[in-house]
Amino acid sequence: MNAKVRLGEFLLTRRSQLRPEDLGIPDYGERRRVPGLRREELASLAGVSVSYYTRLEQGQSLNASPQVLDAIARALRLEEAERLHLHNLARSSAADPGRRRSPAPERVTEATRQLLEALAHVPAILTGRRSDVLAWNRLGHALFAGHLDPGAPERPAQRPNMARLVFLDAHTRDLYADWPAKARAVVGHLRLVAGRHPDDTALHALVGELSAKSADFASMWADHRVMACTVATYRMRHPLVGPLTVTQQTLSQDPSLGQNIVVATTEADSPARTTLALLDQVTPQHGPARPTVRAGSG
Repeated sequence: MNAKVRLGEFLLTRRSQLRPEDLGIPDYGERRRVPGLRREELASLAGVSVSYYTRLEQGQSLNASPQVLDAIARALRLEEAERLHLHNLARSSAADPGRRRSPAPERVTEATRQLLEALAHVPAILTGRRSDVLAWNRLGHALFAGHLDPGAPERPAQRPNMARLVFLDAHTRDLYADWPAKARAVVGHLRLVAGRHPDDTALHALVGELSAKSADFASMWADHRVMACTVATYRMRHPLVGPLTVTQQTLSQDPSLGQNIVVATTEADSPARTTLALLDQVTPQHGPARPTVRAGSG
């Protein structure tokens, strides 16, 4: 699917999700054939012509100005992450295909490894652009994926992917008491990343795989919701230590590469803090295996 189609589908989906009464538009009791706002109503709210908005939604208008996009975002009642997503989609639809480059392989710096190790008593994982787990500390592995090989992130071809785990792995699905909330957050984040990196073929392959294997993912992806996963609270049901409530915070580690560190914290003096301390005690102290460098190798 090209960028023009993605832009048009985003606008169409978000327009259909707005109710005229929420925007003060009278309907005079008339029955609408399709849900949401009409194109002319949205164009009026955004201060653009109906023909211009129609061309934009149909992928026939390029180089929309930032001011026009912001006006449309206000008319659609978009949140900040959604507004930025709209700008990203419009920018990619007007990009020169000849300038596209393949993304560089994702690597973990020694400084990041040291940071994960310093967070010894806080579950932490490093995720890449496509939600691949690039590294995790001992407690991060124990909390989020204790059923997997702790050394898996060190082997690029076998790296766990958090989106796959949430939708296709029974252990991870059971881990979240409110699984739909976690699933929507994952999909919203992938939408945001897809808008920033429209030519990432591996990312689109991941979306295609999840759409084919999970009806839940396909339904949520079609909703075109965008979400910046910065801070969220989840109730978890850990198979070893039982229920606990954690706050997952996503910290941008390298914006240029799309790498993030996800940490899970608990309230002081809470039952969840005690439960997490118990998980720390019952988890083996050795961390995941790290690649060794042979003498004389470059």
